[in-house]
Amino acid sequence: MVEVKDYDSMTEEERELHDKQAREKEALEQAALPYRWKQTLPDVEVTIPVPKGTRSRDLIIEIKKKSIKVGLKGKEPILEGELCKEVKMEESAWTLENQENVVVNLEKVNKMEWWKNVVTHHPEIDTTKIQPENSKLSDLDGETRAMVEKMMFDQRQKAMGLPNSDELKKQEMLKKFQAQHPELDFSKAKFS
Repeated sequence: MVEVKDYDSMTEEERELHDKQAREKEALEQAALPYRWKQTLPDVEVTIPVPKGTRSRDLIIEIKKKSIKVGLKGKEPILEGELCKEVKMEESAWTLENQENVVVNLEKVNKMEWWKNVVTHHPEIDTTKIQPENSKLSDLDGETRAMVEKMMFDQRQKAMGLPNSDELKKQEMLKKFQAQHPELDFSKAKFS
């Protein structure tokens, strides 16, 4: 892998070629895995092909906080190992679709980070290149939503050349202080 300083010294064309080669290598590594996977910030979905006609009673599936095991009874596991990050066991589940795919939904403990891989001994993806799907503000929890709304407000204010929320808060505090202390002269005071 190219070091960051080397990458920074590349021309735009060299970076594009490097990124393209890295994406191709990543795609080949991911295609070689015995499963397919995708993720959103809150969860990871792993699809594992099994022989047509497989029944749930033929499967061994264990989802633990930091490990996973999926396979057919009496055979080597198809997927087994330490998970990249912790999951909420009680909110994770699996289904058998059309008797040919096991779909495992893993609920992330930390819903604000991307996973580099499903199990730690498998090839990693470049999480900096993930393009998250658009989400609605209503999908977010209260604290995250408030933070995003504040950022959006500040961005709009900046675009219009107006003070951001922190500056407005400081101005409001100064006005209250001036109202409480009319004896002080602020006419020559400079604030930044």
